[in-house]
Amino acid sequence: MAEITQELIHELLRRFHQRADKADTAARDLRNEVNSIRLLLLAHQGDISNLYMLIHQIDERLERIENRLELRELAEAQARFEPHP
Repeated sequence: MAEITQELIHELLRRFHQRADKADTAARDLRNEVNSIRLLLLAHQGDISNLYMLIHQIDERLERIENRLELRELAEAQARFEPHP
């Protein structure tokens, strides 16, 4: 059976620490990427909210225009039946 020496234990511990450091670095990188994605999603959510607000404003304006057109059409139709001097 192979004899376990202090040097072998030190080598194994050194490799273990290197792997743990790599894992910590990878976890930190992943955390940074997730935060970047979170910020990007928040920016997109703000953009979508702004688009909904613009659509709502356009919808209100269109509704006012339609109401004016209906009033005008109604007035024109009514003018046909009124006597003209």
